[in-house]
Amino acid sequence: MGAIRKAVFLAMLMMIGGLAGCFGADEDENTGEIVAVFTYSPATNIRAGQTIDFDARDSLPSGVALTYKWDFDGDQSIDATGRNADWTYPEVGEYTVELIVSDGSKSQSTSKTLTIVDATALPPDAEITSYSTEEDCLGEDVDEGSYIHVWACDLDKSKADRTAGADVTVELDAGDSSSGSSDDYISTYHWDLDLEFDADGDGDPANDNDLEGETVEWKDLKPGEYEIGLTVTNGKGLTDSDDIKLYVSYAASWLDFEMGGNNSGEPVELDFDFTVNYDQDMGNTIRKVVGELTYPKIDEDCTDITPGEGNNCRAKLDLHAFNDEDEEATNTSNTAVDQRDDGDCNSDDYDCVHLTLSSYLFTDSESESTYGDGEWTIKIRNNRVNDLQVESLVIRLVYK
Repeated sequence: MGAIRKAVFLAMLMMIGGLAGCFGADEDENTGEIVAVFTYSPATNIRAGQTIDFDARDSLPSGVALTYKWDFDGDQSIDATGRNADWTYPEVGEYTVELIVSDGSKSQSTSKTLTIVDATALPPDAEITSYSTEEDCLGEDVDEGSYIHVWACDLDKSKADRTAGADVTVELDAGDSSSGSSDDYISTYHWDLDLEFDADGDGDPANDNDLEGETVEWKDLKPGEYEIGLTVTNGKGLTDSDDIKLYVSYAASWLDFEMGGNNSGEPVELDFDFTVNYDQDMGNTIRKVVGELTYPKIDEDCTDITPGEGNNCRAKLDLHAFNDEDEEATNTSNTAVDQRDDGDCNSDDYDCVHLTLSSYLFTDSESESTYGDGEWTIKIRNNRVNDLQVESLVIRLVYK
């Protein structure tokens, strides 16, 4: 019986220890790090005598009883308590607001500086100048609108460099902005080059100062779609913001190069690579990719013409598109040789084939007909025996 009682006693100890572990886990979940966070409204252009609403609801940990103490004038005394509070500054100036959050045993504080402006001051007007490149890389007119659309042209590329894509510089102009009144001026121009990314970590992704100046150059910009913002501040300390869509479309061309013939039973291929952006959440979505191939119907060096047996010199080149997993999305192989005279081709001497990849192909959906974005390849494929001197290949990445 003694051995039995001892076994029961040990089992009870183990059960109590396990329960103590559970209780400890719950307690740890309720005693996380204290983080003081607050917002206020209005967030800009706060005037003397205006009521400001302060909100600390985002402080951590959530679900725990916290106390909130506010010092609105930087004098180290408590002006208000509670998760929400309001305050009014009667005089113009800069004021430091401090929030102290506590769970009864630990506390943490954070502070922000508010600028209070004269009640009669007029705000500025921020305006980003919209414009478009006059022509695209094929000489066609480019539409204008309330956006910026720039075409980057990388023409007559070397056959050794078969990658379509380049870094470009885009000019951003805020010269149409105004200070608000004739006796005022704009003191700062701040450009935020990514309205989705909080570069300065202040909780607001749309107020980063990535570039500064009335007219600035955004360098090393790749083909794609971007949303940028401008914030101007006048001499009275009031601000205004504007944002705009920026599109960088791109075209690359390769001229007068040789395409080998199929002499081994395998088609001869040349790969041309490019990068596609399709991110719906970031608002960076390509509209289409177009490959345009022009080549002579008969190579001038070909003499393989046999009476009664037809013309073995008749060329047929095709474009094939593959995603980064080497899945083929589409090709031009079903276009018959007598249907290759679209575009500006001289139908007596040249063939033209166009391969258009719509934006739908680049979406990352569950559909078997979509292929995702990223690294893509267009291949020129020659199944014929005879080699050929190609007139041109153009790849266009169209974002607007």
